[in-house]
Order: sequence, then structure tokens, then C-alpha cells
Amino acid sequence: MIILTNDPSIGGWGWAVIKLSSMGTEIIESGCIKTESEAKKRRIRKSDDLIRRLDEINHTLLEVIEKHKVEWFLCEAPHGSQNAAGAKMIGAVTGVMSALAASLEIPVEWYSEGDAKKHLLNKRSASKQETIDCIIKEYGDGWVTNVKYKDEAVADALAVYHVGRESPALRYAANQNE
Repeated sequence: MIILTNDPSIGGWGWAVIKLSSMGTEIIESGCIKTESEAKKRRIRKSDDLIRRLDEINHTLLEVIEKHKVEWFLCEAPHGSQNAAGAKMIGAVTGVMSALAASLEIPVEWYSEGDAKKHLLNKRSASKQETIDCIIKEYGDGWVTNVKYKDEAVADALAVYHVGRESPALRYAANQNE
């Protein structure tokens, strides 16, 4: 079974493609989709720039999904916004993943950051570096780029996989594939 696990964000969307089989877990590919606001530079409205950024995320995810024939999505549920702009971003990235799941008919499961950390580190709160170090111990360092924001985003996506792999629905689907 091929799984795309995600740490969704408008600025740095972390993702990893996981192959789950009776032989274990293999990280096939990982990355971070970095988008930056260019509204002032392009002299366009912020809303148009947001749509451009979401299109960039959507197209990149579609390429990954098609390339690896992804069968399941796992996602960290975005949380806590400081203001209306933050709340809009949470809705936007959730909408991208939910629309992909619905249109491609790929199951999606959402998990809180706290649940991911709890399953990974046995505590609900941890630093980014603690998460990275634990993921390296668990899955090796083949995904590490030594670019801070990329490694943080991918480590968070892999932490989501760590909790998601315990999902009864995912385990059932994986067993049906074998």
C-alpha cells in the first residue's frame, strides 16, 4: 500500500510517500512544497496570490500522487490561528487536501499534532529537533536535507504516519492489498 502523509501548510507543506508492506515501512520519497507570497512583487491582490500558491501546492501533490499511485492520505490537522488570515490559511490547506481526497476517491485521515507526538515520543508536546531526531532513529536519515524548514515539515509528516499506521481502517486496507 502506498500512503502520502502530510504536514499541510501554505508556506511549507511537508510530505512523504510511504510504502507499507508485510516487509515493513519504506520511505519512497519526501519533500516540502515551499510557497511564498508574491502579491506585492507581482502587484496583484492577496487573494489572487493565495490562489496561485494553493494551485502550486495542488499541482505538486497531484504529480506525487500520480507518480507513486498513492492509495491513502494521512494528514496533520491544522490548528490554532492567531488571526483571521491564519484561520483562512487553515481552511485553505484543509480544503486542498479534502478536495484531492474527494475528487481522486482516496481515503484521508486527520490527526492532531499532539496525537502524532504522543505516539512518536510518548508526550504531546516536543520541539522540532526532538521530532526530527526521533524520526531519524525510527526511519533513518535518507529523507534529511539539512534545510531546517524542509526537515521540520517532513519530520512532522512522518510523525503523522507514525500515529496513522495504527489506524484500524488503514491496517485493514493494507491487509486487503496483500
